[in-house]
Amino acid sequence: MKIVDLHNHSTASDGSKRPSELVDIAIEKGLSAFALTDHDTTAGIDEVMEAGKNARDAGHDLEVIPGIELSTEYKGTDIHIVGLYIQKEEPAFVKHLEHFVASRDLRNEKMCARFKEVAGIEFTLEQLQAEFPGAVLTRAHFGQYLYKHGYISSVKEAFDRYIGDRGPCFIPREKVSPEDGISLILNAGGIPIFAHPILCRFSDAKLEHLVAHLKDCGLMGIEAVYSTYKPHEERQIRELAERYDLAISGGSDFHGDAKPGLEMATGYGKLVVPYDVLTNLKKKAGMI
Repeated sequence: MKIVDLHNHSTASDGSKRPSELVDIAIEKGLSAFALTDHDTTAGIDEVMEAGKNARDAGHDLEVIPGIELSTEYKGTDIHIVGLYIQKEEPAFVKHLEHFVASRDLRNEKMCARFKEVAGIEFTLEQLQAEFPGAVLTRAHFGQYLYKHGYISSVKEAFDRYIGDRGPCFIPREKVSPEDGISLILNAGGIPIFAHPILCRFSDAKLEHLVAHLKDCGLMGIEAVYSTYKPHEERQIRELAERYDLAISGGSDFHGDAKPGLEMATGYGKLVVPYDVLTNLKKKAGMI
């Protein structure tokens, strides 16, 4: 059976593998298609697309999909919107990402200052950037930096003590609404997908209300197959997809070493995303 993985991250955001390395892993795993969906950046797309072309020229039957995972917020809760087949040069899309990166850098500078004030741990944004060149810095990078330099015994400790949602060194980053995220992806020619909705921890009624609203805003798909879902959770999202005429999507949310034990294509060992999932997404978007 042909399989795909439509949710993966690289060193362009908070993954540990370069975009081109994902192509090698995809071939090793026997994938027919995979998407690069880094957080709020398209910085890895040129590299992954070039590596994909080289793989096809070498005889590998592999489709590489340019994508993104936009960070949005709905009533105080993080909502992630994956975009597949985005045209990264679309002007409004480029402008949004440039603004978002600038605001994230400002947030990260403030968090560096907060570490000095609250915990007596002194480091700069420039030091973080030097440690993770080319990456869009997230809280995970703060945790990795602190762990590498001996301030904590694990990355988890960084979140527990300092940078969790209610931690003393955490400063929220600027986010758009999910409605705006969907609009940005649509304007960039992409397929907008509600990523891992179960992780939002909404009540069934609240989740259904949001799904119905986002469908009216142009949402085309919802992630029904995901590495951490239990069987009843997958059934719940599949039923929502059917009720609101959404295509289902699926992916591992691969981050490499940043999520130990979670593999591309197979997640924690049981993930299977059939190729039909991608075909149906393309049909929903009028691509085939």
